Amino acid sequence: MQAPADHETPTNGDVPMDGSAHARAPLPSPGFDAATTLQAAFTHHQAGRVSEAAELYKQILASDATHADALHFLGVLACDVGNLPAGLNLIEQSIQLHPNAIYLNNLGNMRGRARDRQGAIAAYRAALSLAPDYADALSNLGYALREEGDSLAAIVACKQAVRLKPEHAQAWINLGNALLDLGSDEEALESYIKALALNPNDANAHNNVGNIQEKYGRAASAAESYQRALALEPGRASLHNNLGNVLRDQGRLDQATASYRRAVALDPGFAQAHSNLLLLLNTRPDVSLREQFDEACAFGAHQSAKAQPFQHIANADDAGRRLRIGFVSGDLNSHPVGFFLESVLGHLDRTRIELVAYATRKREDAVSQRLMPQFSAWHDVSRLDDAACARRIRDDAIDILVDLSGHTNHNRLPVFAWKPAPVQATWLGYFATTGLAAIDYVIADRYVLPFDEASQCVEAPWHLPDSYLCFTPPPFDIGVGPLPASANSAITFGCFNHLVKLNDAVVALWARVLDAVPGSRLLLKTRQLDDPSVQHATLARFAAHGIDGARLMLEGQSPRAELLAAYNRVDIALDPFPYAGGTTSVEALWMGVPVLTRRGERFLSHVGESIVNTAGLTDWIASDDTEYVAKAVRLGAQRDELAMLRRTLRERLLASPLCDAPRFARHLEDAFHGMWARHVACHQANDGQPAQPHRHSSGDARHAAERNFA
Repeated sequence: MQAPADHETPTNGDVPMDGSAHARAPLPSPGFDAATTLQAAFTHHQAGRVSEAAELYKQILASDATHADALHFLGVLACDVGNLPAGLNLIEQSIQLHPNAIYLNNLGNMRGRARDRQGAIAAYRAALSLAPDYADALSNLGYALREEGDSLAAIVACKQAVRLKPEHAQAWINLGNALLDLGSDEEALESYIKALALNPNDANAHNNVGNIQEKYGRAASAAESYQRALALEPGRASLHNNLGNVLRDQGRLDQATASYRRAVALDPGFAQAHSNLLLLLNTRPDVSLREQFDEACAFGAHQSAKAQPFQHIANADDAGRRLRIGFVSGDLNSHPVGFFLESVLGHLDRTRIELVAYATRKREDAVSQRLMPQFSAWHDVSRLDDAACARRIRDDAIDILVDLSGHTNHNRLPVFAWKPAPVQATWLGYFATTGLAAIDYVIADRYVLPFDEASQCVEAPWHLPDSYLCFTPPPFDIGVGPLPASANSAITFGCFNHLVKLNDAVVALWARVLDAVPGSRLLLKTRQLDDPSVQHATLARFAAHGIDGARLMLEGQSPRAELLAAYNRVDIALDPFPYAGGTTSVEALWMGVPVLTRRGERFLSHVGESIVNTAGLTDWIASDDTEYVAKAVRLGAQRDELAMLRRTLRERLLASPLCDAPRFARHLEDAFHGMWARHVACHQANDGQPAQPHRHSSGDARHAAERNFA
C-alpha cells in the first residue's frame, strides 16, 4: 500500500507551528521581493530545511497577510512536521483566499494523514470540480476511496488517472491495489509491472508484485521481489516480514526467523511480524519453551504499552444471566476454525448465550453463510484500528471476548490488550500462550494442557471435560475406500500439513520410517508444493537422508472434497512435531486413516495426543523417535487390523466426543458461565477491584515458568 502523492516533498525537521501565520514573523527588509522569497522558501521546503522555509513563508505573510501561496505552503509545512490541526487551518484559510485544484488536492492529502477519509474524498472531488483532468487528484481520490472500502469507485478514478497521464506510476499502483481487492489479480499484477517500468526504484511496487506471487505459491519469485524492495528500503520492517513469510513457505526456517526478528527489531510494536515470529518458533524443536514463552511475553509487553485498557464493573446481580460472547477471528469461513465451530454454534442454548462475531477480514463463502445466522450480530472490523475496534466491542457490552486466532493470520490480539470486555479468553486457533496478560483464560483439555504444564501460559487454563475440539463433519459425502496397501502391497504414509511443520528433525525421522518399512512411500500434499522450486527443495531434503525421490509423491493444494478423497491413497498418516496436525488429523480419521503421533512437552505438541486419545486410539501415540519408528513398522505390518480399522474409524469418530456437538456445546456454555461467575465473585470480594483469574500453579505464572521450564 502506498499513500497519495503529495505535491510537496515530505520533510523531517522540527519547527514550532502554533497555527498563527504571523507567529514570530520577522519584518521584511527594504526592497523585499515576495516572488523571489517564495521561490527560495520552496527550495528550502523541498530540501527538508523546514526552519529556513518557515521563516521565509512568515516574512512574506508579514508583508502581505493575504498571500495565499505563503499561507498554503506554511500550512503544508506544519503538516509535514506533525502539527496537522494548525496546518489544516492554514491550508483552509489559503483556499478561502484563492480556491484552486492544487490547494484542494493538498488539503485532501493532509486530511488523509489526519485519518479523515471522508474529508479527503470531499477535497479531491472539489479539486476535480475545478480541474476534471487533474490526474494526481484522480489518483489520490482512488486511494482514498479504496481506504474507505469502495474499491469499485477507486478503480474508476484510477483508470481515468492513467488514461490522462499514462506515465503516472503512483496511479498504476493505486489501480493495482483496488483491482486486487476485487480479485482481479492478473490485472493488478499488470498495473504493478507498468508502475515498475516507469519507476524501477519503487519499493512499494516490488512489494505488491511479491504479494501476488506469494498468493499464487510462487515463493521463489516472491522472495526475489521482496529482496528488490529491501535493496531500496532496507529499514522497512514490513518488507522483512513479507520476506520472512515466503522463506518460511520454502522451508528456509533459519532465514525466515532472521527476517522476522529483523522486522521486530526495526519496529518492536509490529504485531503481525511478532506474531509470525512466534508462530514460526513453535515449529522449531531447537527452540526451548523458555525462549518461546519469553518471546510471547515480549509481544504482550509491547502491545500492552500501546493500549489504554478499559475498566469494567461487575454487579452481584450479573451472576447467572444470559451472557454476550464475542468471537474475534478472520477465519469464520472455510478454514479449520470455521469447520470446528459450525456444529457447536448450532447447539448452543440461546437462553444462556448470545453470540456476536467480529470478523477481522472480509471473506464470505458457503461456511460463513452458514455461520452468520448463529450470531445476533456480525461486524466487519477489518478496517478499524485497534483503538476503534476495542471501543466498538466495549460499546457492544460484550461480557466475554474470545480470540480464535492466537498468533495466526488475521489475528487482532492488540485489541485484547485494551481489555474491551471484562473477561477474555483464547481458544481453538492457536496452541501456545498469546503472551497477553489481558487475556484471562486459555480454553484447553487435560491432554493438550496438563495441570503440571499450566505455567507455560500467561493465561489461566480452563479445561473442558473431554476434548477442547469438536469437529463438524464435511457437508459432502466422500466414501472411505479400501486399504491402499491391499492393492499396492506396500504402505503409503501421508501428511497434508503445512510444509513449515516439516522441520529437519521431522524429515530425518520420517526418512527413518521409510527406511524401516520396505517399499513404503510418502504422500505430501499442501499448498506450498504447488511451487516447483519448493518441490525440488523437498526432494533434496529427503535425499540428504538417503531417500530416493521415487518414494515421495508431492502434490499441491486441492478443493476440500478432493483433499479428503486423497486420503483414500494413504494407509497411515504421519503427524509432524513439535507442531502437530489439528484439522488434518481429524480429517484423516474421518477418512479411515489412523494418525501416528508423537508425545510432546507443550500445548502445541500435545494436540495430536488429544485428538488420538479422544478417538480411542491410544496405541497410536509414540513416546519418542525410536518408538515412533517401531510403531510405524509394527502397525504397518498388521494389514488386516489396518483394513478393519479403516472400515470402522469414521463410526468410532462420530461416536466420540470429537463429534458430539450437543455435549460439547453444554460444556462450552458451562465454561463461559463459570468464567463469568468467577469474575463477579472475585470482583465483589475485591471491593470492586478487577478480578484475577485463578491459576493452578502457585505464584505468578512467569515465576512458575522459571521453575518448570528447565
